[in-house]
Amino acid sequence: MKNTVKLLALVAAMTVASAASAQQSTGTWLGTLGVNKITPKVDSGDVSAPALPGTKTDVGSDTKPRFTIGYMLTDNISAELDLGLPYKHELSGAGSIQGTGKLATAEVLPPTLFVQYRFLNANSTFRPYVGVGYTYAMFQKERGSGQLTAVLNTGGPGATFKLDDKSAASFQLGGTFKINEKWFLDASVIKTKLKTTAHYSTGQTQDVRLDPLAVNFSIGYAFKGF
Repeated sequence: MKNTVKLLALVAAMTVASAASAQQSTGTWLGTLGVNKITPKVDSGDVSAPALPGTKTDVGSDTKPRFTIGYMLTDNISAELDLGLPYKHELSGAGSIQGTGKLATAEVLPPTLFVQYRFLNANSTFRPYVGVGYTYAMFQKERGSGQLTAVLNTGGPGATFKLDDKSAASFQLGGTFKINEKWFLDASVIKTKLKTTAHYSTGQTQDVRLDPLAVNFSIGYAFKGF
């Protein structure tokens, strides 16, 4: 990840010297590559009986490369598809099992389609924007630890679990800064309203509201047609 950040900084440094007005006008394609940190803002329900009352879950953050492809439908309205690698999150004990350590890991791939409104003129050096989007969160590679088994199935076989894939609404606030006629910098904050359910091999379930906050920084390239 450090190498990715260094590469972005190098590209920006190479292009910033040739600053000129660029346009994000109708018919322009916008491609970006950068890094994105997702931090879940967890509101966990309890694991259903016969678990200890108050058995909750917390979820850690992760940072991965992110790339997008966008298209200017008009001078101010754009569509953007956000893609990237799966994010790997660590699940730990909370509530009455706070301090029990890592319970599990899980990966999520959350492609998102945004419709955005970009303020100011197409040739403005800085353009703030807002977006609303549709996210489909796909969970995979859920792996329980020995600690999960100790909490849910003491003395029994290893406990496993599966998280439901879910659709969610996402809201975006960001801005672009033009470097030259083709290159630009992009940064945004994305809030997603996401809730899922964990299904454990012991027969118990748990509802978890994740509501992740994503913060990203990218370098972009604008071009007309392919």
